[in-house]
Amino acid sequence: MPDRGGGPSGPRIRVGRPSRRVRTLLMTLGVLAVLGMAFTMFAGFWTDWLWYRSVNYSSVFTTTLWTKIGLFFVFGVLMALAVGFNIWLAHRLRPPLSAMSMEQQNLDRYRMSIAPYKKWLLFGITALVGLIAGASASGQWRTWLMWVNGVPFGQKDPQFNLDVSFYAFDLPWYRFLLGFGFAAAILSVIAAALTHYLYGGLRVTSPGARATAAATGHLSVLIGIFVALKAVAYWLDRYGLAVKSSDFRATDNWTGLRYVDANAYLPAKTILFCIAVICALLFFATIWRRTWQLPVIGFGLMVLSAILIGGLYPAIVQKFQVQPNEQAKEAPYVEKNLEATRQAYGIDGTKVTDYSGTGNTEDKTQLRDDVGATASIRIMDPNIVSPTFQQLQQIRNYYAFPENLDVDRYAKDGKDQDTVIGLREINLAGIPKKNWINNHFRYTHGYGVVAAKGTSADAQGRPNFTESDLPSKGDLGTYEQRVYYGEKTTTYSIVGGPQKEIDYSDDNGEKTTSYKGDSGVNLSNPVNRAAYAVAFGEPQILYSGAIGDGSRILYNRTPKERVEAVAPWLTIDGDAYPAVVNGQIQWIVDAYTTTNGYPYSSRTTLGDTTADSLTATNDNRAVVAQQNQVNYIRNSVKATVDAYTGEVKLYQWDTKDPVLKTWMKAFPDTVEPKSDISKDLMDHLRYPQDLFKVQRELLTRYHVKDATTFLSGSEVWQVPDDPTNRSGSAVPPYYLSMKMPDQKAQAFSLTTTFTPTGRDNLSAFMAVDAEAGTSDYGKIRILKLPTNTTVNGPKQVQSQFNSQEDIAESIRLLRGGDSEVEYGNLLTVPLDGGLLYVEPVYVRGGGLKYPLLRKVLVTYGGQTAFENTLDEALNKVFGADGPTTEPPDEGDTTTPPPTSDNPTVQQALEDAQKAFDAGQEALKKNDWEAYGKAQKDLEDALRRAEDAQSEASRTGGAGGGESKPGDKPSGSPSGSPSPKPSS
Repeated sequence: MPDRGGGPSGPRIRVGRPSRRVRTLLMTLGVLAVLGMAFTMFAGFWTDWLWYRSVNYSSVFTTTLWTKIGLFFVFGVLMALAVGFNIWLAHRLRPPLSAMSMEQQNLDRYRMSIAPYKKWLLFGITALVGLIAGASASGQWRTWLMWVNGVPFGQKDPQFNLDVSFYAFDLPWYRFLLGFGFAAAILSVIAAALTHYLYGGLRVTSPGARATAAATGHLSVLIGIFVALKAVAYWLDRYGLAVKSSDFRATDNWTGLRYVDANAYLPAKTILFCIAVICALLFFATIWRRTWQLPVIGFGLMVLSAILIGGLYPAIVQKFQVQPNEQAKEAPYVEKNLEATRQAYGIDGTKVTDYSGTGNTEDKTQLRDDVGATASIRIMDPNIVSPTFQQLQQIRNYYAFPENLDVDRYAKDGKDQDTVIGLREINLAGIPKKNWINNHFRYTHGYGVVAAKGTSADAQGRPNFTESDLPSKGDLGTYEQRVYYGEKTTTYSIVGGPQKEIDYSDDNGEKTTSYKGDSGVNLSNPVNRAAYAVAFGEPQILYSGAIGDGSRILYNRTPKERVEAVAPWLTIDGDAYPAVVNGQIQWIVDAYTTTNGYPYSSRTTLGDTTADSLTATNDNRAVVAQQNQVNYIRNSVKATVDAYTGEVKLYQWDTKDPVLKTWMKAFPDTVEPKSDISKDLMDHLRYPQDLFKVQRELLTRYHVKDATTFLSGSEVWQVPDDPTNRSGSAVPPYYLSMKMPDQKAQAFSLTTTFTPTGRDNLSAFMAVDAEAGTSDYGKIRILKLPTNTTVNGPKQVQSQFNSQEDIAESIRLLRGGDSEVEYGNLLTVPLDGGLLYVEPVYVRGGGLKYPLLRKVLVTYGGQTAFENTLDEALNKVFGADGPTTEPPDEGDTTTPPPTSDNPTVQQALEDAQKAFDAGQEALKKNDWEAYGKAQKDLEDALRRAEDAQSEASRTGGAGGGESKPGDKPSGSPSGSPSPKPSS
């Protein structure tokens, strides 16, 4: 061959071998790279094992790991054997001589080039498909564990009379095996066909037969196996109809058989099963007949049958039998769906009661005495007052509270009171000087609980704290206040070693501490330090002098991620909440078992169903779902995470749940019995929000029990949008101690409202008894409003608040300057046949960056009040001086001073402007006492202006100077809001 480098006369370039030093260096670098990758993989595995061992859930790690490894090797080897065997068999069945043609001459070159590497090529192909199949199979560890440990439900589906466990535990595994079989058959056909073609068993352009008899028989058997698997698929599809989702009545989550499924698809699947079996036998018979004529004809008939019987015939039945008389045809199947859905979501015991929506007592003054007994109305909104907690109780910048606080119950003088609670957690963003030591060694934990009454505020509109200051003190007694595990502790800390931690600061300086708990992983072992240095990408962990004897690394520190890690088969509620239990701060986490294999039960999407106006602005409140599409859910586990030790405990809550029993068999000794729940802990357990949101979404349609009403769609409700939030998302459910009409006393409850689809008036009010440990816990009550009258819904009530001129004017004044008005939770309380609405109104004024309670809106029976306190508003609405809804505390809001006699409108407006200006000046100076006095003076002036205007209208202008609406008081600055008397 000619020299392509430079021609005959050009210089010849010779590339010599690298020197021994270079080869040694390259080999060393290669070995180090391999060792580095191996240690990186080892570090991930080793740190996971150490963490699970540190929380005493190593069995979860080992069970999951060995299950994944077992599935990987079993199915990886099976796939490799299936493909490798068929490649070997195709090579063995190759013809001894290839045809004399251009096609075969071209293939000869490929055959010659791979001849020396045939074994390596076979090994490489089988290893590749085996790895892919094994990796896919290892992801089915949950399916395997549920199948092998499945517990009967004790309930049978109405169509096939099989236990629900078949659909929940068995059918998913059978479908996985079927899918694996299809993959193995298809890959084997492709691999065998390519091998036969390469070695002349199959020919495309060569003269003569297109396939040898051996190739024909081999491929026919493989295709026959594929068709036989298709027959099995048709048979399983019959049972799959019971858990099949379909678009029915514009409901895309409908599950179960309908008329067309039972009378067209079900017989069609049986017929197609028989045809597929016959077709598979025809392919197997090709081993002796050596022709594909009959199998190909049979396969074509099977495809045609699938189109006609499996597609066209059901469409004809739907068009000409179902649609002309849909209600009669579908009613029996709708009833099955109604019953199954209500059972699967735990809403079958829902009590629906008709409720008039209008008060029964003509004399409303009598109702004033009943308000306090009916509900402990919470005017501290936990989703609004977090900045107030932050400013008043943060104490140091390196502490912070969650964006949304929580509502709990604590006893005071033998009586439970609704309490807004939050933990003072560590906030690394507020550290004075950020560096690795400060971030991970010194500022390691928060300190203390801060709690306030939910039903009252002090004279400045601030929370009435029942636990406050640093260290925290108050009604909660003595408890371990250090918070090493919380919702805001998202980074790792290294504690317990030579480096002291900042405990808290007071007037005497910083107090230091050293962690005494046994949580976390010990770093005294150099292997552990190296593993964490690699896993966290932080080399200083390996050599830092701040790490020594006793040093422990804490990570995975949020309550939700700890529970999810130790119980990867649970779905975690979006709202973990703290409670002081037996001298310790415990995070309480609700967890659910779910499945999407409950026959006839309609599916729901957890991510969408549990979304509301709070999750729209705070991702931390989103549910942690193992599977997003479910049609069965139970709050089967109550979990706790100790805020100091990080200890995780799982308690069996639903003792009848077969899904939980299945997982308890798979992971024995991980869930403690319900009887181990202490009385102190039981007092703080509550009905979970995400389960309630799922149930309320289902109850918008499934509150009806008869198929006729369900099909008509006349009783479909919707969850209204939050009228106090502009996110356009659903109103969140609210915790509230209240009494439903059929209850004898108040109970801690979770409440929500419903409106008709596309309308804003009220359809129903729903409450569930959220007080754990009581006989009525979990009982859902719905008060159904009449359809022939209109009762205002939340959006209409909010609009009514905003449209009243005197209220609107007061709000405009509250917004004066750079102040902002924030509306709190709009609470609904059934009272004497009517509905009482209460909404706190907060103001962030001037340079103030946190909200203070300034007003309370109340409406009942068409009467609305906008007053300083809840008691004043209730008194005005009911026209009586009733008892306070909350026993007065020192510092509670009091009634403003009485107005002067016979004031003029003009004078009142001037006084209002002066009070407003004084309030703005007080805000600039952060003088809250002066600000509170100015606000009272402003409200007093507005009230006098209103009284004077009313008197002037009644007497034709007597009683004071005239003023026109919109006139500015003297001295009103340009552009500032001017008080305007209500008409």
